[in-house]
Amino acid sequence: MALFSAIGEPAYFVGGCVRNSLFGVPVSDLDISTPVRPELILNLAQDAGLKVIPTGIDHGTVTVIAEGEPFEITTFRKDVETDGRRAVVAFSTHMEDDARRRDFTMNAIYADATGTIIDPLGGLPDLRAGRVRFIDDPDLRIKEDYLRILRFFRFYAWYGDHSTGLDPDGLAACATHLDGLATLSRERVGAEIIKLLSALSPDQAIGAMDQSGVLNALLPGASTKAFFLLISFETHPDPILRLAALGDFDVAGLLRLSKAQCRRYATYRECAVGPSGLAEIAYRENADIARAVSCLRAAFFEQPVSQDAEVEIAKGATAIFPLAASDLTPELTGPALGAALKATEQAWIESGFTLDRRALIERAKDT
Repeated sequence: MALFSAIGEPAYFVGGCVRNSLFGVPVSDLDISTPVRPELILNLAQDAGLKVIPTGIDHGTVTVIAEGEPFEITTFRKDVETDGRRAVVAFSTHMEDDARRRDFTMNAIYADATGTIIDPLGGLPDLRAGRVRFIDDPDLRIKEDYLRILRFFRFYAWYGDHSTGLDPDGLAACATHLDGLATLSRERVGAEIIKLLSALSPDQAIGAMDQSGVLNALLPGASTKAFFLLISFETHPDPILRLAALGDFDVAGLLRLSKAQCRRYATYRECAVGPSGLAEIAYRENADIARAVSCLRAAFFEQPVSQDAEVEIAKGATAIFPLAASDLTPELTGPALGAALKATEQAWIESGFTLDRRALIERAKDT
């Protein structure tokens, strides 16, 4: 910020870092907005010995690394033309132009280096009231970028006052522009869904998405019945578990989730509807997976989580199979050895992990 004050130019923190600071939650991204053109920003930072990355210089954005932290610095802009995915912008010297091209009023609050708040569009009262409201005309804001439909629900889940409900004008606009969701990249959709499902209480947002048609436009066949029950059973927010409660989807194709996320989603779904008990799941996977499955299974079958769940999970999580391949050689080798080990392990699990090594060796000889 001192780079700008040294040349007599203003610069302001804006967006999430200001919103989260005022809301009292951790800050991640640090965005700065200024009327200074990007070429001059590059020169200022380089002259100060700071690392500069021209991340989006054609659109007025550069990233400056200061004390190990990345700061995304963007020149004031105003939209000239939009198509729902990207915008043609022109540089501006007016903060209000920059503010009006943002999505929600709570994201258009600025702060200078002293912490003084500048609120050109009345976002501060909305933030304090937990009111997620589009800037000006919701239809126009959504047409500029259809991802704002998902962001509307995500921001309500994270920052909204759940006692007052969603902004009706914003909700109506989201329902009107469902077709625009098909134009979005699956990666962007997946990232937003995971962020939304990571909120402490996303149930009202998901319910509104369902009623407005947004949920099934993104996840065809989704159902909220088990999801709402899961929210009441779960011990902590797990976005992948919550996604599993919404339905059986091609999460790799629809949401472009990572391989690890896809595997965990598949594990939750398969274990929840499969025959394995919680002890076996804890043994084969881990205790955390088994706890999650116990909640998901209860939600699917509309029953409370078993009172014996923790006992079963602890039993499986600490169990160690007492048989090794060397116990069955040289009598058994190759595929026969593998089949015997698999069969005896299953028998050991079904015994409640009580069969000892000697009993398992005898069983293997009899197979």
